[in-house]
Amino acid sequence: QVQLVESGGGLVQAGGSLRLSCVASTSIAGFNIMTWYRQPPGKEREWVARMDSRLITTYADSVKGRFTFSKDNAKRTMFLQMDNLKPEDTAVYYCNVRAGYKNILDFWGQGTQVTVSS
Repeated sequence: QVQLVESGGGLVQAGGSLRLSCVASTSIAGFNIMTWYRQPPGKEREWVARMDSRLITTYADSVKGRFTFSKDNAKRTMFLQMDNLKPEDTAVYYCNVRAGYKNILDFWGQGTQVTVSS
């Protein structure tokens, strides 16, 4: 089974930056969609950044211009660069990889806490 391990969360002041990493234990075959989600306290999980199988990135309106998705295939790692952080960005962040041909498989990271103070 594929394991996704996240790191990079922490406590920062508003306006600061963090870079989250998500490392896959093995290569994942199939059409892959990679997504960063977050779940603020007391709220539902929401997607914030995504790269589809055509390598096109999209962002939630709330983070456009501030967050950047990237990946390093050789290191089997996806990143979320978060700049100009705001208190409302406070959440547990999760990486997700959706893969498959005939059957779809979802792999999730364990989550990493991001806290932004005002």
